Amino acid sequence: METINTTLLIIGAGPGGYIAGIRAGQLGVDAIVVEGAQPGGTCLNIGCIPSKALIHAADEYSKAVTYAAQESPLGITVDSPRIDLARTIAWKDGIVKRLTGGVGALLKKQGVRVVHGWARVLDGKTVEVTPPAGGEPVRIRCEHLLLASGSHPVELPFMPFGGPVISSTGALSQDSVPRRLVVVGAGYIGLELGIAYRKLGAQVTVVEAAERILPAYDADLVKPVANSLARLGVELRLATQVAGMEGERVKLRDASGVEGYLEADKVLVAVGRTPATTGWGLENLMLDMAGRALKVDSQCRTSMRNVWAIGDLTGEPMLAHRAMAQGEMVAEIIAGKRREFAPAAIPAVCYTDPEIVVAGLSPSEATAAGIDAIAASFPFSANGRAMTIEGTDGFVRVVARKDNHVIVGWQAVGVGVSELAGGFTQSIELGAQLEDVARTIHAHPTLGEAVQEAALRALGHALHI
Repeated sequence: METINTTLLIIGAGPGGYIAGIRAGQLGVDAIVVEGAQPGGTCLNIGCIPSKALIHAADEYSKAVTYAAQESPLGITVDSPRIDLARTIAWKDGIVKRLTGGVGALLKKQGVRVVHGWARVLDGKTVEVTPPAGGEPVRIRCEHLLLASGSHPVELPFMPFGGPVISSTGALSQDSVPRRLVVVGAGYIGLELGIAYRKLGAQVTVVEAAERILPAYDADLVKPVANSLARLGVELRLATQVAGMEGERVKLRDASGVEGYLEADKVLVAVGRTPATTGWGLENLMLDMAGRALKVDSQCRTSMRNVWAIGDLTGEPMLAHRAMAQGEMVAEIIAGKRREFAPAAIPAVCYTDPEIVVAGLSPSEATAAGIDAIAASFPFSANGRAMTIEGTDGFVRVVARKDNHVIVGWQAVGVGVSELAGGFTQSIELGAQLEDVARTIHAHPTLGEAVQEAALRALGHALHI
């Protein structure tokens, strides 16, 4: 068996793993990345990127259908719009191929070797890799082992994936639009894809065990999304649990124990993701765990010396940009730099209709943290740019300390608000005060003016409301 030696061995070429490899290469650290599928991990191949492509296509088709069905205030008329989902999926796949190919090129540019195959950890210094199509395994020995295996969708034991029951991965590769789609789980994944398929023409019913949709977000942010679901005709079954499949029917049980059924051509199970900890020898390391995730310190070190872990494998928040930041940091520490993972805020975006973005603390979270805070919102109904893009539902909200006006949180819901995430997080990271944002000249007309106005309103003198 061939044996390869390297300084840094990375298991997984997802966002965290490939960024760690690129940064290691830039710093002159000899690195190898092992990946059994295509570079880019869940995010680029079967998650973030393809889902946003499908959402965009659904939005465009929905607009065309609306223009055909009723008189548009924009003066646009469309006759008999149709969608060829196979072509849409091919377009989506083209984007994925371009991005994953780009990741491979970036790794190669920095001298990072990619070994294609499935890794099995033998010990903290040794990994055996089996090629995807069989063949002779390769043994790799390293000084530092970085675990970046990611996560996978949670499967319901009484409703396993297969046949009509699909995960988010399957939802992104359908060759036709199901007539009746039942979505199990009203979190961000279930609602993003459920809304997309409703816009594509499916009859969509969302089943959620909690008493409201998006239970991880506060009620004020969720309200515009709930209104949008009602306008779109998405049926909600809240405080209801799924009990299994019987033929083409989904068995339900509500909070009072009453059972019922939903007819379904496809059932999308979106009840969360879990760290990928099995099937690759992780148990051989006997590392400390934090629930189902690996336990790491502020430098992403595990309980074994020179064994590191990043991304979804280390638990919540399971976000690609968190993994990327961790991967960059680990590479720099191995190269001799002094780093620590202590972000002031990690933004999160929900690509529903309308979108939701949060960074830092909400008003209730600030109160729970013992912070005497002030909060103020500015509605998009008073923003000129929002009016011109027919996106007046929603608002921007800022949360700041009452004593010194240091900003501790931002939230927004509205059309295109995901693009505000960078500015939100940067202001918190830099320790900005309300006055800093209020006195910054924001371009007109932009949605960003609502950010300035929220800060002004918190100071007591909003100008446009």
